[in-house]
Amino acid sequence: MLPELLIQRLDTALPLPNRARPGDAGMDLYARIDAVIAPGQRLLIPNGIAIALPMGYVALAVPRSGFALRQGGTLLNSPGVIDAGYRGEVASIVHNTDVAPLHIARGDRVAQLLVLQLPEVQVTEVESLPGTHRGDGGFGSTGRN
Repeated sequence: MLPELLIQRLDTALPLPNRARPGDAGMDLYARIDAVIAPGQRLLIPNGIAIALPMGYVALAVPRSGFALRQGGTLLNSPGVIDAGYRGEVASIVHNTDVAPLHIARGDRVAQLLVLQLPEVQVTEVESLPGTHRGDGGFGSTGRN
């Protein structure tokens, strides 16, 4: 039996989140409002739904590549984490990376929703960590390319 994602439409005129094609990972999220975002600015765009995830799952709001490429729109705080206990409206923090104003029309696809299962882990404090080939090398430590 598949886990169930419960969705409450807060705006019945908008489509439910859906996958554009079979096998797609993300389900499209839609803008509930019309908006214009100036270059370099950001705006919280409500998506017109509230969700209930099964315990042990998380939903992530992530950018849409076409929205970024064609219009310069991306999401701040990406991925946006939606916890299993949250019941408010899902919304996307849209950022305009372009040099022109970003026009969003009600019903535009502005983000996509991923639903992932999270493993339970036990937090254990230790004096030192086991070694690896990489060790504590940070950004750029694996080469120039």
